[in-house]
Amino acid sequence: MKPVFVWPVRVYYEDTDAGGIVFYANYLKFFERARTEWLRAAGVNQQLMADEQGLMFVVKATAVEYHAPARLDDELRLTVVVEKLGRASVQFMQEAWCGDRLLASGNIKVGCVSKAAVRPAAIPAEVLAKIA
Repeated sequence: MKPVFVWPVRVYYEDTDAGGIVFYANYLKFFERARTEWLRAAGVNQQLMADEQGLMFVVKATAVEYHAPARLDDELRLTVVVEKLGRASVQFMQEAWCGDRLLASGNIKVGCVSKAAVRPAAIPAEVLAKIA
């Protein structure tokens, strides 16, 4: 079984739509926060990587399926699992849970690019070692 990183998020009023449920696009924000905290927990500082190596991670593709609604004040549990680690990309499976209810699941592909040219670049060996 692959290691699972978990990050808590609370639903705020700004996250909801006119119907009082989490606006569908906000799950992408929640997933982004969880991936950022996963990198931080692994010891990867994205700002230093950009400043010192001229490299950054960008989202290349997303596919999200919605299963159940989240509402104001819900405490969510976001998960991050690395599905595939490539030379210049990482494929994630992410989920949003509220208690034992699966709310959303997504496949997110992130690529490493040069900051200046915004072209694909190899993930630095020391970063690969930390996230493998």
